[in-house]
Amino acid sequence: MKGRLQHALRVAGTPTTFSGKVAFRSIGENRREQVEAYIGRQVAKEQFVDDRFEEFMKGFTVSNADVRLQDPSATERGRYWYNLHVVLVTESRTRFTDEGSLRLMAGTCDKVAIKKSYGVSRRSVMPDHLHLSLRADVEHSPEDVALSFMNNIAFAFGQKAIFRPSYYVGTFGEYDMGAVR
Repeated sequence: MKGRLQHALRVAGTPTTFSGKVAFRSIGENRREQVEAYIGRQVAKEQFVDDRFEEFMKGFTVSNADVRLQDPSATERGRYWYNLHVVLVTESRTRFTDEGSLRLMAGTCDKVAIKKSYGVSRRSVMPDHLHLSLRADVEHSPEDVALSFMNNIAFAFGQKAIFRPSYYVGTFGEYDMGAVR
């Protein structure tokens, strides 16, 4: 964000150099604790008919206490709170209910997070959609983040389009839009 703003100001003829003390926060309609709680409630919210399947699905919801989205990512050039809520929905709302497919999807999410240096605080793999709350690399746009998960999961499933060719990515943080209004 900071680099893009500096570039835009240079192009506009008003070059500006920001101090390393600058901080940028992502905000959205919801605060961090609301987004993380929402992702954590996905299985219960679904109200599956079979209690055994509900218990099975709970295994694909992960809460990672080591990833503290309320803390900034610090670099030489500033501090950043770049938190994203990513939602991907399967093509035609196809439902994956077999353990192998659900484990493959969850495992691929974990591999993408490691490969791209994303800190995933919550993950919920559901039969027909996926929720992630994460800290993204400041060099990656929200679109880059969503496409990283979509493309890597498609590759893991034999290069098949698993998700709709669209996604939801929302920003969130410790403050909601009310802090700006």
